[in-house]
This record gives sequence, structure tokens and C-alpha cells, in this order.
Amino acid sequence: MPSRSPAEELDVEGVAVRLSNPDKIYFPEIGENGGRKRDLVGYYREMALQGAIMTALRDRPTFLQRFPDGVEGEEIYQKHIAKKRPDHVQSTHIVFPSGRTGDAIKPTIPADVVWGANLGTFTFHSWPTVDPDNEHPDQLRIDLDPQPGTDFDDVRRVAIDVLAPLLEELGYRGFPKTSGGRGIHVFVPIEPKWDFIATRRAVIAIAREMERRDPAGVTPSWWKEERGERIFIDYNQNARDRTMASPYSARRSPNARVSTPVTWDELADVDPDDCTIATVPDLVARRGDPMADIADHRRGIEPLLEMVQRDDANGLGDMPYPPSYPKMPGEPPRVQPSKKVAAHWDEKGNRIED
Repeated sequence: MPSRSPAEELDVEGVAVRLSNPDKIYFPEIGENGGRKRDLVGYYREMALQGAIMTALRDRPTFLQRFPDGVEGEEIYQKHIAKKRPDHVQSTHIVFPSGRTGDAIKPTIPADVVWGANLGTFTFHSWPTVDPDNEHPDQLRIDLDPQPGTDFDDVRRVAIDVLAPLLEELGYRGFPKTSGGRGIHVFVPIEPKWDFIATRRAVIAIAREMERRDPAGVTPSWWKEERGERIFIDYNQNARDRTMASPYSARRSPNARVSTPVTWDELADVDPDDCTIATVPDLVARRGDPMADIADHRRGIEPLLEMVQRDDANGLGDMPYPPSYPKMPGEPPRVQPSKKVAAHWDEKGNRIED
């Protein structure tokens, strides 16, 4: 086993944060030239001091996706705040889909992010809510997820040619970012007046309209067997307790990719492999943070709820929740279409006869 390097102390705006085992290799493909723990923690320190990741995380319930042994090690997904933590690390109260409650980390100052990074956090996963009101999202999150047979260029085309014009027609401002993988996320700021059920239905309405405009390229189908070689709009990312990688979060990738906010013009040419912990700080320092003013563009979701009503009137009601969620009012049976054909089911999705 490699020997541990001595711990160091980092100054983060006057707050001392311990950096343990700084020379541990986190990204073997990069190695000692940018792939150490100190490089990841240093990235987060710089992004926090620049303010970009604080805009993304400040006062939001945040989960930690940790890889203490590096990109090739095991994952720890931490939802609850640890009892043993520095005094500066605060918490916020959340309610899970089951009705259970808990306390999540609530970043408020740059030192909180650096402290989390020292725990081996690669990715900070934030709720679309702001403390103390964790019942009313202030963002719709549109996840464009490539399916087998599609790639980033297909996702890019759908984002630019289908989603962007639709949002503009509806009067919304969309803020795109690379996912850090093969997908694209678009955050849409809204007024925090509606609950998770309403905001999820609003995104379903957007996804269905995208499918109408590009049926060969877009699908909101929850069932993989129905998606084909299309871009899946994962509407369930807007359900309670579902989170996305925050803007400027590193991802579990060999080259330390970052989920990077870009302008719509930049999206046309961006290569996700060029957005890493080594390159993103300079990019932001040079041209700023495209999401810096996201909260200034909030608006109501009334136009989207009108679309929901039209869909309901045409027999297009709610869509399935993830399997771990309790059965929701108005939700259709969680039964794969291929299995439903071969059996009889009651209205709750229970098999009643062969």
C-alpha cells in the first residue's frame, strides 16, 4: 500500500480546512501531473473562491458522491450530514418521498465545498430548492440522456434545435451545461411557488411537446424498451429527492471531466472531454459564469400547467415514478408495456390473472 503523504492546512477565506493525504492518486490515467487528491481539492477551492460553484450550491440541500480511493474505487453516496463536522458546515431539513425526514449538508461558504472535497467528493448533487423552503423548487431540470445508438452530437442537436426554441416560445430562459458524461442538462429558473408534483408534471409537458416536434429524435418514455435510438428526457429528475450533478462538479471519469455550464453559442461546439478540472477554472476566469444570474430569470409555470391540462384532456396523464417511490395519486401502473400485454392488471398495477 502506498505511504500516506502528510496532511496540509488550506486557508479558504480565513477558514482553515484540512487536506489529508494530498498526494494520493485519484485519477490514475492522469497520474501525478494533475490527477492527485490535491488537484481535485485545489480545483474546488479555486471554483469556490471564484464564486461559480457557490452560485450553484449555496443554501441548497446537497448530497456528496464520494470516491475516497479515487476514480477506480468504491462509491459512497452520502445524503445525510455527518454528526462529526466542522462548525462552519451547516445543515438543512429535507423530507424524503417515503415521508421520512433528514438533514442534508447546506453549503454556505467556500470552506464547506473544500471540506466536502477533502472527503473524496467528486460530485456535489444539489436539490432544486433553497433553504429554508425545500418544498418548492426554484428550477426545472431537463435531463437530455442519450440512449444506445446515439451520442453527444445527437443530444446537442435536440438541445439546440428542439428544446431551446420551445423554451423561447414559452418565455423561459434555459441554462445549459454538459453533464460531464454524454448528456446535457438544462436548468430553467422558476418562481418557487409550486410543489414537486407540479414541477415534475411541467417537465413532462415539455418532454411531450419535444417529442411531438421531433418524434424520431426525442422520447419521454420511462420504459427502455420503448425508447429506441432517441434522446430520453428524464422527467423523473424533477421528483422529490432526485438530484443532478451541480454545475462545476467533477465527475467519475478517467480524465476528470466537469459538468460545465456553457452559453447556447458555446454548446454548438463544446467537446465535453475538453472540460476538466484542469481547464474549467481558466475558462470561468476568462469569460465568467454563464449561470451567474440564473436566479434573476425566474418566472411562473402557469404556461406549462396549461399544457399539462391539455395533455390530461387528451388522455395523456401522469407518467411512472421510479420504482423506489410510493405509489402516487394519478400515476399509471408501473408495468412494462411488454409485460402488461401478457396479463391482466388492475388500476393500481397489480396482476390479477394470467
